[in-house]
Amino acid sequence: MTAIVVTGGSSGLGEAVMRRLGARCVSLDLRQPGWEADFEIVDLARTAEVERTIDLVAQRCDGISAVICAAGTDACGTLAEVPREDWERVIAVNLVGTAAVVRSALPYLVDSRGKVVTVASTLGLRALPAATAYCASKFGVFGFSRALAAEMAGKVGVTLLVPGGMRTHFFDDRDEQFKPPADAQLNDPDHVARAVEFALGQPPGCELRELVITPSTEPSWP
Repeated sequence: MTAIVVTGGSSGLGEAVMRRLGARCVSLDLRQPGWEADFEIVDLARTAEVERTIDLVAQRCDGISAVICAAGTDACGTLAEVPREDWERVIAVNLVGTAAVVRSALPYLVDSRGKVVTVASTLGLRALPAATAYCASKFGVFGFSRALAAEMAGKVGVTLLVPGGMRTHFFDDRDEQFKPPADAQLNDPDHVARAVEFALGQPPGCELRELVITPSTEPSWP
């Protein structure tokens, strides 16, 4: 049975996608899932490691039918405040890591006529202060995904998912000033995972190119 590769599958949106799509999923993350699931430990910022891992998964699972790039990280603060290593890691994981996973999986996705779901953010369209790294990475995911869709038209389906705030551990390690307020409305990540499932379920020849899904009171959209 061909694999569905989910980056960041051990928590947040990635975990919700793994649980919703079931046993075919393989998580690519820095840690293993907290439940019984297939996984590979990999640092998405290490692109050679990503390439080896994708090949390993494809060989072990007789191919890859879909890739969902749900992994993401952040480094809040002004450009002058955020250490260089932290700022560059956001780009390395969110943008370069996304491209590395997709690039490595493309031969297998072409064979299976599979699908890619990249995950940007509403902050890939509307920039905020103290978020230069995150916004740059997610703006990049927009450009990457749109160019990829044009490049792979008729060969591999490409959906760009644009979520707003979700109720995950993504905000846990932030300073209080960068956390959502206590009364913020945040989406259940499973509701967003349902959108991923819907995108993957489109019939051959029909593609959901871009999908924005936010809480009804999302402050960063429109």
